[in-house]
Amino acid sequence: MKTAVPCYYHLDVEVSPERVGQVRRILAAHLRLWDLETLVEPVCRGAELLLAAIDEHATDKNTSIELWWNGQHLITAIGENDSELRPDQDLRACLQRIAAMSDGWGCCATDTGSKVIWFSQRARAGERVPLVPVAPAPSLRAVRQVPREVPAVALASPSSGVLEDAR
Repeated sequence: MKTAVPCYYHLDVEVSPERVGQVRRILAAHLRLWDLETLVEPVCRGAELLLAAIDEHATDKNTSIELWWNGQHLITAIGENDSELRPDQDLRACLQRIAAMSDGWGCCATDTGSKVIWFSQRARAGERVPLVPVAPAPSLRAVRQVPREVPAVALASPSSGVLEDAR
């Protein structure tokens, strides 16, 4: 069901209210392409929250969105270029919601003064259906008789020190 091939996607976008919905559809399409249907809703919802908060509070609307899939976790990172934006004050409500719905999250500063906010989602195994034992179907084939006691010949060569004839 889940592919173990690492995947990466990068998208640069200028955030606006109209673009938030477009970005959601783009991210959802990539997750479906990677066979990660169960992660579409939480990842797209988290990205929408961050993009809407950046649109509301940031003066520089240029952002970068990256998705990394390593076979177990999907990490979504959104980098914004506004050095005046303070995640601990301006994005507090958004980050609280992301923390509640993700397996892990964080925020780090870059050398240029911008910030990268990321969150991760672990791929859950699909629901398992218990196996039900099935009675064997009757067979019409003739049953073979058990062979008489026949000496078994060892397949090892004589040079390996194992006896050729086991009786």
